[in-house]
Amino acid sequence: MILRCLYSRHHDGRVRQRRLGMIVGSSEPWVVPFVVQLAGEYVVEILETILQGLTDLGVPGSCRRKLYGEFVARNPSYFARTERRMVSYWSCHHRRQFPEFGTYPGGILAEALRSAASEQTGMPWPRQTPRPRTAPGGRRS
Repeated sequence: MILRCLYSRHHDGRVRQRRLGMIVGSSEPWVVPFVVQLAGEYVVEILETILQGLTDLGVPGSCRRKLYGEFVARNPSYFARTERRMVSYWSCHHRRQFPEFGTYPGGILAEALRSAASEQTGMPWPRQTPRPRTAPGGRRS
C-alpha cells in the first residue's frame, strides 16, 4: 500500500490514476493525504476516479466520510489551497465542458469534502470555491 501511495505522485498521470484506483478505497488514515493531494490535479479522470472510489463520502457517519472530514478539519490551509487549485484548473482547462463549477468533478468532490469537515466540526466549513448560482425565485441551481 505504501508503494502504491508513493506511485500516486508519479510524473505520468496514467500511473497516478492507476495507483489511485488501488488506494482510494482504503480506510487507512495515512492514505487520505495522498488521495486529497490528487484532488487538486488538473486531470479530470483522476477526479472521477476519486469520486468513484469514495462513493460513501456523502453518507453521513460513514467511515471514509469521518476519515476525510477529520483530515480536512485538521489541515484547513492545505484543503483551502487544494480547493483553490481545483478552481484554477477548472477555470483554465475544463470550464467549457463544465460551465458551472458545481458540475465539475472537482467541484462535486470539494463540496463532499467540505460537508464531511462540517460534520466533524459541527460548523459550516469555509468555501474557497464559487458558490452555486441562484436560480430565479432564490433557489440554488
